[in-house]
Amino acid sequence: MRKLLLTVFVIVIFSCTSSAQKNPELTESSIVKDTSGTIVPYNIWTRLLITGRYKIKTEKKDNTEFIIYRISDEEYEKAIETMPKPKESNFFRTGGRFSHFKTTDIDGNIINTKSLTGKIIVLNFWFIDCQPCRMEMPELSKLSDTYKSDSSIVFLAIALDKKYEIEQFLKSFRFGYTIIDNGRFIADQFRINSYPTNVIVDQNGKVYFHSTGLSTSTVHWLKRSIEQLKNSAEKKNATAKSG
Repeated sequence: MRKLLLTVFVIVIFSCTSSAQKNPELTESSIVKDTSGTIVPYNIWTRLLITGRYKIKTEKKDNTEFIIYRISDEEYEKAIETMPKPKESNFFRTGGRFSHFKTTDIDGNIINTKSLTGKIIVLNFWFIDCQPCRMEMPELSKLSDTYKSDSSIVFLAIALDKKYEIEQFLKSFRFGYTIIDNGRFIADQFRINSYPTNVIVDQNGKVYFHSTGLSTSTVHWLKRSIEQLKNSAEKKNATAKSG
């Protein structure tokens, strides 16, 4: 199953790249170099691609070697704005009532999503051996960092793994969300069987955004959704005060 998830990711991200690059047949064994000619390992160039700030082009006409290069900030902003919304997951319904849960995080703090009504809840379902999950973590962490001083937004990462395993993992991989260990019972509550799955619950406890799988546009749409919900709340508060 885990190998299948990685295979699906490779197909998706490469198909997106190939449409702009005349279908380069990228695989795990492909030779990819940076602009200085240094070979870039597979686990690095795939992570660079998912940020949306890099592209790959064919170096040789026979599609045996490729070059990865960083695009300009202007190109990135233009590209990210035109990226389609990630496909919705099969585990939630937009506008549907979120089924609350109560548990503790990895530090023993009580987490009760019902008590978070009035806040925006951003959830990520993952597990350690899920390569696509790992690949989106840096961008998700940047997103949570953006709102770390905003108490109206809560970031929760529900992991399937045991506490000790996660603690060892976090020594090498940073994840800026509040981590919930042994979260399989929560994933089962929503019948989630594909990872990563990202969800945003609005201030009224309704599902506002949800997607499954790795996509370059996921973090963009997470942030966009958060801003939409914040702006809507600010307008309501302003109207209430003026009334």
